[in-house]
Parts: sequence; C-alpha cells; structure tokens
Amino acid sequence: STLQQHRAAIVAALASVPEIGIVHDRERHADSNAQFVAQYLYTPPPGSVPAEPHIRGWWLRRSATAERSPNLRRTVNVHTWTVRGYLAFRDATELVLDGLVEQLRAVVRADPTLGGACQPGPLAGDDDTDGVQVVDAGPVVFAGVLCHSVVLQLRTWSYL
Repeated sequence: STLQQHRAAIVAALASVPEIGIVHDRERHADSNAQFVAQYLYTPPPGSVPAEPHIRGWWLRRSATAERSPNLRRTVNVHTWTVRGYLAFRDATELVLDGLVEQLRAVVRADPTLGGACQPGPLAGDDDTDGVQVVDAGPVVFAGVLCHSVVLQLRTWSYL
C-alpha cells in the first residue's frame, strides 16, 4: 500500500463520523482569515448543536516515517500521522468535539487496517500504542475565531 492510500483511508475514516465537519486531506493554506473560514465553514443538519454554520473541520499531515527491517526478508514503513480538528467555541461544544474524537477512535479501533489500506500493527518490539491517540486539546484562535482544538496521532504500517 502507498502513502497516498493511507492518507485517503484516514480521510475516509474521518468522513465516516456523522457531523465530523469539513475534512481536508492536508493542512490548508489561506491568505486571509475569511479564506480560512470559507474552507472550514460547516453547516450542521437541523437539530444540531450549535445549529448555525460555524468552523468545524479537520486536516491531516504525515509527520514522520520510520523504515524498519524486522527480519532479512521484510521491510516496513511506519507512518505517523497528525490529525488536527477545530470546532468553534460555544458553551458545551467541548463535549461535542470530545464525542467526535471518541467516534473516530471507535472507527479506527473497529478496523485498524482502515479498510485494508494498511497492515496491522504495532510491530513486536515497537511501543505498544495503537489506534488514535489524543496528544493535545485546548482553546486556540483559528481564522480569527475562538475554537476548541484537538491534536490526534495515528500510525499506519506498510510492508515493502
């Protein structure tokens, strides 16, 4: 499997979570806050909290790759992915963001190969983390708007 397949599979896992918001396959660039808002503006379905259009979006980046040779006949790439989410700050939206994160963690836990795009892990002798890790969470100003933000980390494996 290729790096692009892993990226697409992570995007698909994110997009499978109901009301996850806007999902980008990379960290986006914009020349102004208004352009950032346009890229991350989510219109929720009726009855959602919050109900009005607001910033709710995600991007991902490959933040590291380690190549390992656990034996003479196999080489494995271990890709570390950073996934970052934003949700406009309102009372109780921290709980909404936590719920979205836990739904994503459940999706990956149920299918750690992300639909067969990557190999199962972790490898023997590797650290024992698996699935989606919450690395950081807290308020940030994004696109000129106070938002909740969460940084997640996920590793994928592919044998060469």
